[in-house]
Amino acid sequence: MKCIKYGMLCLVLWFAAGWFHRAWSAEVVKSPEMFFGFQPGADRKLVTYKQLIAYLQHLESHSGRLRLLEFGKTTLGKPMFLAFISSRDNLQRLDSLKEINRKLATDSGLDSASRAELYENGRVFVMASLSMHSSEVGPSQMLPEFAHRLVTSKDRGIVEHLSNVVLMMVASLNPDGMDMIDKHYRTYLNTKYEGCTMPGLYHKYVGHDNNRDFLTLSQKESLAFNRVFLSWYPHVYIDKHQMGTTGPRYYVPPFHDPVSENYDHAILEWIGVFGAGLSRDLGARGLSGVANHWVFDNYWLGSTATANWKNVISMLTEAASCKLASPVYIEPTEIAFFGKGLSENKVSVNLPDPWKGGLWRLSDILVYENASMDSMLKTASLHRREILRFRAELCLREIHRGRTEPPYYYVIPAKQHDGSEMVRMVNLLKEHGVRVYRLRTAVEIGSRVFVPQDVIVPLSQPYRAFIKEAMEGQMYPQRHYTPGGELIRPYDVTSWSLPLHAGVECIPVTTRSKQLESSMQELENDYRHPDKQADLDESFWALAYPVEENASFKAAFYALDLGLRVDRLSEPLSLKNRVLSAGSFLIYPKTSKTTGLKSIFQQVETQPIVLKQKHSVSVASIKKPSIAVVETYMHDMDAGWTRFFLDAHRVGYTVLRPGDFEKLDLKKKFDVIVFPDTSKDLLVKGRFSEDMPYYQVDFPPKYQKGMGEKGLAGLMDFIDRGGRIVAWERSTKLFFGELKTKVGKNVGAADALKLPIRDMTKQARDGGLHVPGSLLRVELNTKHPLTLGMPEMTGVFSRGALVMQTRPPLLDTDRRVIAVYPEKDLLQSGYIKGEKLLANRPAMVWLKMGRGQLVLFGFNPLFRGSTPATYKLVWNSLLLP
Repeated sequence: MKCIKYGMLCLVLWFAAGWFHRAWSAEVVKSPEMFFGFQPGADRKLVTYKQLIAYLQHLESHSGRLRLLEFGKTTLGKPMFLAFISSRDNLQRLDSLKEINRKLATDSGLDSASRAELYENGRVFVMASLSMHSSEVGPSQMLPEFAHRLVTSKDRGIVEHLSNVVLMMVASLNPDGMDMIDKHYRTYLNTKYEGCTMPGLYHKYVGHDNNRDFLTLSQKESLAFNRVFLSWYPHVYIDKHQMGTTGPRYYVPPFHDPVSENYDHAILEWIGVFGAGLSRDLGARGLSGVANHWVFDNYWLGSTATANWKNVISMLTEAASCKLASPVYIEPTEIAFFGKGLSENKVSVNLPDPWKGGLWRLSDILVYENASMDSMLKTASLHRREILRFRAELCLREIHRGRTEPPYYYVIPAKQHDGSEMVRMVNLLKEHGVRVYRLRTAVEIGSRVFVPQDVIVPLSQPYRAFIKEAMEGQMYPQRHYTPGGELIRPYDVTSWSLPLHAGVECIPVTTRSKQLESSMQELENDYRHPDKQADLDESFWALAYPVEENASFKAAFYALDLGLRVDRLSEPLSLKNRVLSAGSFLIYPKTSKTTGLKSIFQQVETQPIVLKQKHSVSVASIKKPSIAVVETYMHDMDAGWTRFFLDAHRVGYTVLRPGDFEKLDLKKKFDVIVFPDTSKDLLVKGRFSEDMPYYQVDFPPKYQKGMGEKGLAGLMDFIDRGGRIVAWERSTKLFFGELKTKVGKNVGAADALKLPIRDMTKQARDGGLHVPGSLLRVELNTKHPLTLGMPEMTGVFSRGALVMQTRPPLLDTDRRVIAVYPEKDLLQSGYIKGEKLLANRPAMVWLKMGRGQLVLFGFNPLFRGSTPATYKLVWNSLLLP
């Protein structure tokens, strides 16, 4: 009897404990509204990055369905977090699921039984990156509500989906920018500037271009994010963005044409499956204005969708924006479409239920974002086994293609014009998960002999599609709306070839060679140039850095920054085993010790020549130039990339705003003023021209100051007194037409002068020139100081933004054509229409005006940190005597 009573007591206590646990959990697992004091999505309210992470940590500590992982640091040092949301059981065995992912993605040696077991035990990993573009606040603001609902839900459907799927939610792919936008929004809340554009970039360097960096991996955020892919091998990826206010309310896949021909067609089919689910599920909730197969394409490799070339089902969504967290009202007559695929707000195949206009709030965006993530979760869950099988079979197919379809290997010769760029490119491939090998013995294939230390990239590996896309020159797939009709234009650029953009020789091998394969040794660690020594001897006269190497310029600027003496050879120097070209650098230790030079030697990629004894050489001493970089407040991304380029190579500079020109004695402060690509109207007037309504400036007047007449006069005075100008693409238009100057003994103080150059851009475009971001061949004047270290011919990145023509000079001016477009074989990679309009035109020009010098580029020599082949042209411009 006592046993029965005791048992009954235990049962009562067990039920009571369960009730109290549920009641306690309901109390401590706070809703977002309880935690923040407002519901995310409420008008004029934003959750900060710190609050967002604190709430995710709260959910992690009170739920078994969420786990946080710090996966990197931002450019400004903030931690970046990944939230895993799944069933308790899945999260408890996360490491074993991670290993299953790796095997399915990379292991071609599994037998059918082993693969079947992995299909049974594996889970679909769905990765989502939120609010990479920080003014697109909705996705990150959605996460608290979405995460809370999933970790507390008892809905049978959600519970089942979480048992099949592991969600990987990147809380913000730009935490620095999230804080910048929040601070900006709060600053102007309840003023007439509420919800206005943030002046400047919402990232230290690249702003909106942060999702254009997933091939070059130049930024800390994209590098850390790429490493997550290589650690966890997710199966599905979605990148969540926002767009303008007056178009569709939401964009979902599939993409529009063109698409890449390198990745497997089944990727597109799976994108279609998820896209169909999104359209159906959002429509079922009564969410109108959902468009698909619209303006966005999946052709270009550099965005987050790079994952498609790595066998991941990758896509994006785009929500219509409001004014950050402030509502907007859209009249039905204001709804408009741009780009390809949709032209009007009417019922159509890719817009089944048009939105009719009205008030649009952040809370509306969050409704669409929640619905889209629910749909992604459901589709992944319903197709769990199929997706796992697809990933494993795609790995096998890509390896098989690498063995049966040419090219079979890319060979990167160890001997290069610029060995430092070869080293950088090899290590970049390794960062992308590509397996890279070194040749141990000489191998002859056809008429070519490959020698020991050459680098081999075989294509018989899981990332074959990525390797081929990244290494070959691009040939834009010309697709048309109707047979023989208008060309479907790309959404972004059409050239990204790593070897061509870097000026590195890379040889595709189209014959399989067992001898080559047996002579390959895999590179396990970071690649170093074969000649690179581990340390530096204590006693020497100087270090000689060859001018052909980009890294040599980094060494020179590093040395100048340390206060070391740096010379440039005025003529070639013959040594025992090689000849150092004119323009090469000699860097000397301050004393007999090598303290400063050791850090340069260790950190710079190239191998210098150690000169033990003093040489009798002709040199020109160089000094650290005082450099200004002109940057507007209108999200000036190219200026940001320029700052990144200079910082990465230890080149000091000052940021100069257009409104600063009238206040400063420019020549007293600067030797060189650099004008990255931006609008002339923005530089002079502080705003865009009236025919560009999409780019109207809406922030306070203090950020809208242009140079004005007084600032332009100061700029001309800077040139008159011997200053140097370096400018490219649209910024060069400052220096065309009449210039008020004082140059020359016989010229009056207010005389107008024209440089011996004309802007022919409009005529070329009217004639049909179209260059959507392509690599074009130019021939260089190698006898000029601006081309020191350059080959006779190189590729330059052009968007057709500037077409120039020189003419004989008048008064105290002069000009030299530094680079010219050839008459034939102009296109190296990408697409061009009307290339004859560029034939025999200058691509880069040096100009003299009185004592001043100008270097004008018709192309972008630093485009998005992805064109190392033309970096030396910029460095030589900064060091021009």
